[in-house]
Amino acid sequence: MRQWTVDSFTPTLFGGNPACVVEPLPKWPADGLMQSIAQENNAGATAFLVGAPGGRSFGLRWFTPSVEVPLCGHATLAAAHVLFTEFRSTSSRVNFETRSGSLSVGQIEGGYELSLPLQHARRIPAPPGLAGALGVEPLEVWTGAYLVALLATADEVRALSPDLEALRDISLSLGGQGNVGVAALDAPGSSHQVVDRFFAPGYGIPEDPATGSFHGLLTPIVAPRLATPSVRFAQAYPGRGAELSGWVRGDRVMLSGKAVTYSESCLRLPVEG
Repeated sequence: MRQWTVDSFTPTLFGGNPACVVEPLPKWPADGLMQSIAQENNAGATAFLVGAPGGRSFGLRWFTPSVEVPLCGHATLAAAHVLFTEFRSTSSRVNFETRSGSLSVGQIEGGYELSLPLQHARRIPAPPGLAGALGVEPLEVWTGAYLVALLATADEVRALSPDLEALRDISLSLGGQGNVGVAALDAPGSSHQVVDRFFAPGYGIPEDPATGSFHGLLTPIVAPRLATPSVRFAQAYPGRGAELSGWVRGDRVMLSGKAVTYSESCLRLPVEG
């Protein structure tokens, strides 16, 4: 089996979030084999595809080194990038059937456009212990697929060194997945409007470098506060960083960004498992 490693939501190598993409297969390998491959890759996520390589619709599943996840935006972008660049898909858009419903990625000028289902969040009082776990008092707290804390300044977001075990426990106590996103509006005149970070101990990832699913939840929360049709995000993972934009279109959230192929490899193992 061939596999590619792609940096997603970045215009350059060694930025964004790396995802491994296994070439499209005729059927799913055994779950245990997919999890073992993801663990061996030790990337943010490994994407597995089922379908004809030249087709326009694929089954898609994502595994972190620890667990299968219900939605992974950066690995979806990476999978589409591989289909467009390595398999020369003749369509301008590819579709994916996933545990989170139908997703699609289209080619646009300068990158890709990822379509995600609109995720709803509701504002809640700050849970006990959250300020202590973050090391800063949040201005607002929202809950949906993830727990979201809005802070006063982008500098506070960049300076965070949270208690990850405490964040996981707080999220789980609210019925979440053990993951917490943090964001703040950037200063006027900055190149980005929102600076954010995403901590995913519930998925076995201390901090994720670029998280499409989080921005799918975050975009409807912050977009009404800005007088622009789309939101320019900077995910401020120390040492890497990611760039993407998001906007709401009907019952979908659209995310745009770029992707760069880092490597191609051959997995020397059976597809049956």
